[in-house]
Amino acid sequence: MTEKDMITMSRKESRRLHIIHQALDEKITQVDAASVVGLTDRQMRRLIKRVREEGDGGICHRSRGKTSNHRIPRKIKDKALKLYRERYSDFGPTLASEKLLESHQIALSDETLRLWLNQEDVPYRKRKKRAHRQWRERKKHFGEMVQMDGSHHDWFEGRGPKCVLMGYIDDATGNAYGRFYGYEGTLPAMDSFKRYAQCYGIPQIVYLDRHSTYKSTAKQTVEEELTDKKPQSQFERALSELVIKVIHAHSPQAKGRIERLFRTLQDRLVKEMRLAGIHTVEQANEFLKRWLPVYNRKFRVTAAAEADLHRPVLPARELDKILCIQEERTVRNDFTIAHNGKLYQIEERVKAKKVMVEERLDGSLHITTPSQDLRYREITTLPVKQGSKPRVSTQRKRGWTPPPDHPWRRPIKRQPGTKEQLHLTG
Repeated sequence: MTEKDMITMSRKESRRLHIIHQALDEKITQVDAASVVGLTDRQMRRLIKRVREEGDGGICHRSRGKTSNHRIPRKIKDKALKLYRERYSDFGPTLASEKLLESHQIALSDETLRLWLNQEDVPYRKRKKRAHRQWRERKKHFGEMVQMDGSHHDWFEGRGPKCVLMGYIDDATGNAYGRFYGYEGTLPAMDSFKRYAQCYGIPQIVYLDRHSTYKSTAKQTVEEELTDKKPQSQFERALSELVIKVIHAHSPQAKGRIERLFRTLQDRLVKEMRLAGIHTVEQANEFLKRWLPVYNRKFRVTAAAEADLHRPVLPARELDKILCIQEERTVRNDFTIAHNGKLYQIEERVKAKKVMVEERLDGSLHITTPSQDLRYREITTLPVKQGSKPRVSTQRKRGWTPPPDHPWRRPIKRQPGTKEQLHLTG
């Protein structure tokens, strides 16, 4: 009886269901709900009708697991990209698509070819565009989008150590949140986001810059190329597991709201901490808990719509498992793994050839498989071989080769005379 009441759905479908319930409760309109989840108005009305008639199970997609009927075969895609690399590398996508049709009978739109070139990181000729920026309207709902960044500044005016303020600002209301850390990195970003989520909930979109903490600079591995996935940073991977849409800004001006917040805090907050005698990171974080609510009451604006689109935060145990540094390791025949220059012995029998090493925010290390958390111990001393002889190099030593300007390489100047005279003299 319990199994019949269980509904299996992805995090993406769970997110859509949360928005649909907001629309069913008439907290937001169907048009706004469609805009938040990125669907058309008609599709949103269909989903709302199915959820109303079938319950929460109606959110599950009917085409799950099926390939598109309009997908271009992989064989044609590979052939088109190969021809482009070999014959049309200096062509733009528009002209190249015309030549592919004329000479090779491959019918492609210029936008499809441009998309393939971008996916495969194939360079092509682009028109040089003039930089243009325009005003962007605020999001309508609290929790719809949050801008996030780190601010490097002399926050203590020389009274304490250098630190970074990891700041958050809601796009609709201007509600600010922040916490100080020693540096801007993966663990501070994860810890600050966890605290933000526990305070307000999980936002729908996070707007970031292209710092290596937030956007991976690595190249695609073979597995990623086969699955058509782009490499992700640890922080980006964690947000994708939480079904949060990540947008990377192309310039500081694109995320001007968080930049203006930092400019304000570098003036007001620095002076407030000076008056309060703050000179350590711990004191500054305690001060922020009291100061930020006052700041938000003074400068926060009212959102255009009433609904709060923050999703409920996950349980702490599940959130800690997602917001951590995850690295895959191979299990050796003696059930040991190597990680960060250390050797660990797994004390359980596992069939998996690979395990996941998780570095949690509290500093603990977990070795897991998809189904269990494994017991382990660190091997602190390695056995020393008795009677081991020093290694003898078998590489043949090369003789000394004189340089080109050495006297030995100079030609011998002989005195004029006959061969007999030279022979007798010798």
